[in-house]
Amino acid sequence: MIERALNPASGPLRNGAFIAVVGPSGAGKDTIIDYARAALGDQPGYHFVRRVVTRPSTVDAEDHDTLSEDQFLTANRAGEFCHSWEAHGLHYGLPKSVDDEIERGAVAIANVSRGVLPVLREAYANFLVVQITASHEVLAKRLASRGREDAEEIRRRLMRAAPNPCDPADAVMIDNSGAVSDAGNAFVAVLKKTAAFVAVWEQI
Repeated sequence: MIERALNPASGPLRNGAFIAVVGPSGAGKDTIIDYARAALGDQPGYHFVRRVVTRPSTVDAEDHDTLSEDQFLTANRAGEFCHSWEAHGLHYGLPKSVDDEIERGAVAIANVSRGVLPVLREAYANFLVVQITASHEVLAKRLASRGREDAEEIRRRLMRAAPNPCDPADAVMIDNSGAVSDAGNAFVAVLKKTAAFVAVWEQI
């Protein structure tokens, strides 16, 4: 149940909620997030986070803001990110505006690394992990088709996609092996239920 996964007591930011989307490379995390963004349209109360990454944005990848490594480190020291982490040789950051949106009661949705989950749990009272998965065959096909990694990097990514003790035990699992609409609608339902939970919590 989502109400159990959401934690209404521990974190300092409690007006809204943070939805952390995790999953292996090739599972389609950004595709599912984009589907939800389009499905929810201009409905108020949802904030889809635009990450800052030290990688150029391309048409076949997440639409993000790009900084060089030096620019990123300077911005991080200046306190421009509420959270930042490193993965795959890149730096990732979430803008400080995320906390402002949650303070206003929004449901913030962000694609994050599993390694930053403990810090996020401490930061937000209402916190939920959604893990997007796909079959091994689907992951391999998607990784090969995007042409960003060589065979050895694809092999390493598929190894990291295997069940891992670091996987969050309380995550809401969504399988994206089939039609995008199936996984996308499941994700939209999670977001709507979370927004309803937040609306009730704000009245307590």
